[in-house]
Amino acid sequence: MDSTSPALNRPAPDALDLLLSRRSGSAKAMTSPGPSSAEMEKILTAAARVPDHGKLFPWRIILFEGDARRRMGEALAGCVTDVEPEASQERIEMERGRFLRAPVVVGVVSRVREGIPIPEWEQLLSAGAVCQNMLIAAHALGFVANWITEWPAYNARVKERLGLQAGERIAGFVYIGHPVQPLEERVRPDLSKIVSRF
Repeated sequence: MDSTSPALNRPAPDALDLLLSRRSGSAKAMTSPGPSSAEMEKILTAAARVPDHGKLFPWRIILFEGDARRRMGEALAGCVTDVEPEASQERIEMERGRFLRAPVVVGVVSRVREGIPIPEWEQLLSAGAVCQNMLIAAHALGFVANWITEWPAYNARVKERLGLQAGERIAGFVYIGHPVQPLEERVRPDLSKIVSRF
């Protein structure tokens, strides 16, 4: 077959099926096991294969596995009590357990470079693509994943404890595990209402 044949440029049917079947699972309803080291490396490698105008790598990744999830929970509890000394014990315990909801949590940090020709918007979109690729890769390996932010992504104290620098912000935390119960399909957009032709 000619190497320029259009057939070679067609997506594999299973890849399209994968995209059409992907859905998020609640971080609150995940359980072990999480990805092995080899599976996690595949997920992260896939996550990094995103559009990146200028080859800037305008993002980085923070991995929370094992005891790191508990330590992050302690940090979150500390951030709450720093500003809310009267916070209830229930609230503090909830924060301690936030990163324990899934076997693995991945923080995606957007790091925009300013004063260059590449627009900030494109750099931000690239970080979002990292999160989306991670969801798809996790799904391909049989896991469920959830891309969320919640208050820790926007809190200055949390950002400081995570070592974020100027120009960096949390694009999301991706929780990866197995669903506690089968996932139910949710309503998807009606294409006739969101697609127009120019």
